[in-house]
Amino acid sequence: MRYIKLLFQMTLLLICAHLPWIIAQCTFWQIAGMLILLLINIVWGILSVIKKKHKRIQILMKGRKMIAYGLWGYLLSIIIIWKVPMNIAWYIADIIWMLCFLYLYILCGAGLIFIFSKRLRIIKRGLICLVLFIPIVHIPVLCYLRYKAKEEWDHELYMVDIRALRANKQICATRYPILMLHGVGFRDFKYVNYWGRIPKVLSENGAIIYYGNQEAFATVEHNGKQIQHRILEICEQQHCDKVNIIAHSKGGLDARYVIHACGMGEHVASLTTISTPHRGCRFVDVLIKIVPDGIYRRLSSIFDGFFHRIGDEYPDFYTVTHQFSTTWAKQFNTDIKDDPNVYYQSYMSFMHGAFSHILLTIPYLFIKLVDGKSDGLVSEESAKWGNFRKTFENEHYRGISHGDIIDLTREDYKGFQVCETYVDIVKELKDKGY
Repeated sequence: MRYIKLLFQMTLLLICAHLPWIIAQCTFWQIAGMLILLLINIVWGILSVIKKKHKRIQILMKGRKMIAYGLWGYLLSIIIIWKVPMNIAWYIADIIWMLCFLYLYILCGAGLIFIFSKRLRIIKRGLICLVLFIPIVHIPVLCYLRYKAKEEWDHELYMVDIRALRANKQICATRYPILMLHGVGFRDFKYVNYWGRIPKVLSENGAIIYYGNQEAFATVEHNGKQIQHRILEICEQQHCDKVNIIAHSKGGLDARYVIHACGMGEHVASLTTISTPHRGCRFVDVLIKIVPDGIYRRLSSIFDGFFHRIGDEYPDFYTVTHQFSTTWAKQFNTDIKDDPNVYYQSYMSFMHGAFSHILLTIPYLFIKLVDGKSDGLVSEESAKWGNFRKTFENEHYRGISHGDIIDLTREDYKGFQVCETYVDIVKELKDKGY
């Protein structure tokens, strides 16, 4: 049945590709019959995608097939033109129509993958756009798009199987709700989630998720007070006495402050910090030294104005950036003690190269000189706090950057599935009784 369907699809494609010759050879009713078959095939193809589950990856595979059919169409068309005798005028018309039709058909297939794929990054999309419309040269790009579609298909089906096995097991249903704290420069917007797909996956597996709603560029002290109110609010809503905190970057410093300085240790069961600069960042030390203080303050006032417009009540770029220095971190670690009743654990990730995340190239190169490996902003030594569990990395060039670890780009990488990583973290918290 599969081969019959394939034969039928290729026959219709070749009919469309050689429409001028067919018009010259066939009667009106024969042409009408072919067009009706073509229309039925198009409608059937659309309905087959609509009816099936996982429509997005079905569309990807549809695009993959269209590229393959189009390339085979070119090969078969060469044989047809060579073997079938035609009038010279129809011969030229048929060749022009065939080349244009199959070219557009292949581009439509590539377009489906380009639009619906979640694994094509912005830079790759730009390069594809530059090459895709150049005949012959675009063949390697078409092969790459087919490969990415198949890779995404395999991954999605794998995740479907995983979710089916975990159905109703509630493996992330921790004893206490989870409070997720964002890092610097972001806010918990309703429609643009700082944590990407992570909260949804955790919720599907039984976790109760809340957000800190702290400010983007307020000081650790100010955010600590906001988080204190948030924790008490969550405890009241959930009728519980504690929360589990998962914090990224500066959010980890905010969390440590609220536990000790705000006396919230009795309301926090565990603190998991991810890529938090507990011991500061040396490249910030250099930045503070080389930029004149007057210029630094003027730039800070510009940033403060912007973040005030997006919702911060007390943005303080100047003080906050100084709170990433190693000097400030040393004093902070002296003043802010760990609560013996709270379980502290930390995680980290590594970038493998300076250009694996273009926005972090400069800080990565500097940190590599003074501290060694990093995620582009934070070194491993600085990220270690409490029970240091693991440094996430993969075997491929990109590695896992400071943004990748929070699903900033909403994609998985070879050897690292970001959402599943958080499922494992929360599952372990549940198993520990938190």
